[in-house]
Amino acid sequence: MDTEVEMKMNSEGEPTISWPLLSWLASCIMVFGGVVPYIPQYQEILRTSSTEGFSTRVCLVLLVANILRIFFWFRKQFELPLLFQSIVMILTMLAMLHLCCSVQTANRVSTKQHYFTAIDKNPISIQTCRVQIKGDTDEYPMSLCMLPDGSILYDLDLRYFWSWARFEDYLLFCFSFTVLSALITFLFLDSVLFVEGLGSLAVLTEAMLGVPQLLQNFQNKSTRGMSIKMVLLWTAGDLFKTTYFLVNEAPSQFWLCGIAQIFIDIAILLQVFFYRQETHTKYG
Repeated sequence: MDTEVEMKMNSEGEPTISWPLLSWLASCIMVFGGVVPYIPQYQEILRTSSTEGFSTRVCLVLLVANILRIFFWFRKQFELPLLFQSIVMILTMLAMLHLCCSVQTANRVSTKQHYFTAIDKNPISIQTCRVQIKGDTDEYPMSLCMLPDGSILYDLDLRYFWSWARFEDYLLFCFSFTVLSALITFLFLDSVLFVEGLGSLAVLTEAMLGVPQLLQNFQNKSTRGMSIKMVLLWTAGDLFKTTYFLVNEAPSQFWLCGIAQIFIDIAILLQVFFYRQETHTKYG
């Protein structure tokens, strides 16, 4: 892509900026624009010291989608701004998770904690440890496994997937997923069917970005704690990037899923209106 700025004269003799500069600006917006919606949500979490209104599974969706997109690029090298956008987005989601873990740790009043992996190096016994972990309530059993050295590997219960107590567990999951994806990708890198499927999976996963937040709002019967600015910026960004995909003739997977994202964004905005109207009717 030629990013050299060219100055031309219009019919009145005034200088005008040529398309290459506009293209360069659009690329910069593509790379860093995806971060902007999370700034108001980040500020909202800091202000309220609560993560209740924000679904951290949004971070999961974006991490998985962008890791897959990076591997898709190795075989089908699309626009570089889209590759850089993925790297920036991964770093942004890790920053959001770090904040959420910090806030949840500060607010924790219960001893119940869940981990992606955790090893107790000094277990009393499986039975005693099991009772201690279940001490708060019988509704939260842990998955226990005795290792050869006598340590206990626990809390691999899928019911608590992505509800871990430590930021390190999220990093470990991302590392494990990246290594597994890399292995599979390089084994099947020459398969056109696999590569196209990988690209479709990446953009389809990203298209589901708003679904966790949609479900969180439905579960809470409220959008309190969710930054409305974030969703509005999602919508504006999805409109922009879908147009960008079409203009730059990106693979069809990109713009089709961009359209799907726009509809999900609209559904979340309708939730905001509905729950506010419901609250006004109930307490008005």
